Amino acid sequence: MKQCDVVVLGAGIVGICVALHLQKRGKAVVLLDRRGPGEETSFGNAGLIQREGVYPYGFPHDFGALLRYGLNRTIDAHYHPSALPRLAPFLWKYWHYSRPARHAEVARKYEKLIAHCVSEHDALAAEAGVQDLIHRGGWMKVFRTAAERDKRYAEAERWKREFGVNYRTLDARELQAAEPHLAPVLVGALNWTDPTRVDDPHGLSMGYLGLFERLGGVFAQGNAASLTARSGGGWSLRTAQGPLEAGAAVAALGPWAGVFTRGLGYDLPLAVKRGYHMHYRAAGQAKLNLPVLDTERGYFLAPMRAGIRLTTGAEFARRDAIHTPVQLGRAEPIARDLFPLAERLDKEPWMGARPCTPDMLPVIGPAPRHKDLWFAFGHAHHGLTLGAVTGRLVAEMVSGETPFVDPTPFSASRFAT
Repeated sequence: MKQCDVVVLGAGIVGICVALHLQKRGKAVVLLDRRGPGEETSFGNAGLIQREGVYPYGFPHDFGALLRYGLNRTIDAHYHPSALPRLAPFLWKYWHYSRPARHAEVARKYEKLIAHCVSEHDALAAEAGVQDLIHRGGWMKVFRTAAERDKRYAEAERWKREFGVNYRTLDARELQAAEPHLAPVLVGALNWTDPTRVDDPHGLSMGYLGLFERLGGVFAQGNAASLTARSGGGWSLRTAQGPLEAGAAVAALGPWAGVFTRGLGYDLPLAVKRGYHMHYRAAGQAKLNLPVLDTERGYFLAPMRAGIRLTTGAEFARRDAIHTPVQLGRAEPIARDLFPLAERLDKEPWMGARPCTPDMLPVIGPAPRHKDLWFAFGHAHHGLTLGAVTGRLVAEMVSGETPFVDPTPFSASRFAT
């Protein structure tokens, strides 16, 4: 029977960072996943550490956007009609928390985490020796119309006043100089300058995992569903390497957190937003210097080591429903017109599921009704962004240290559990 101080359930970027920070504090840690590390949701993000992301992605409230989404023909949002009855309670709460005044309140809490996202990743990357995967310069929203451009410029200025996030604006000529291979159909761009970008998100996860293992941490394969409370305290579970006993457990299960917590008797309002990506070769000598969001069309292009990654917006569906990459099909011809993409490099589109809460805040902290169980999930679009921050915060709480960020707003107790 193998024993450890803490078992971390889920080896995505959040789980890896939790395990690494615990190991750095002298804990004997086993990191467990049913698959290999970083192979699920963490594999397919846009590669951004979004220091500007103080406002988590909300549910639209303007009538025009709701009408467009209702027709189910857009790139940035898609839904499975058959999933709507089950998703309706979540979507109603999501809409409620996205109303402007409540969204602003959410942002004031969320910013406390976001403020540390770049510095915490920089620290881990330096220790792990993978600094070369992280790049400065931020990312850009590009605009096709003056109306959208001016709206986003005003929004950026307000966010700078409220939260100190930095940006620069580019007119059409400046944008062409910065990104000469984008088609000259754009009226300008907004460059968020504080964020960093990762050109191999899976490589970053594996770099952190390597540091965790060099510090003595162990990765094991197994299913979190086998976790059982021991009569004398602590937890036991089965792994491919044999039985394991742990003094404490951290659930960092991403889109599978709902299944896990329901099995323990919790009723947390969790859902998923699915998303897709595909890699392309850049045609000829074309080069994309910074990641680009085609704001009015709703897709994202990011330069990665694997090629130019095209990512789509949110798909509202059951987590394990059949893959329907229709957004990718809608986006590809538009993206080809904007930037010279050559052939697809992946055999099929990748799909992942983002774990979401209706109030857009992650669930971080102790389980309300179980001793020595901790939660770290619900990061939605910002799992990579907040992975290192969450890892440090959870490790501090588990270790009895004073948390560097007040964890109260992120407690599972804010929901009727």
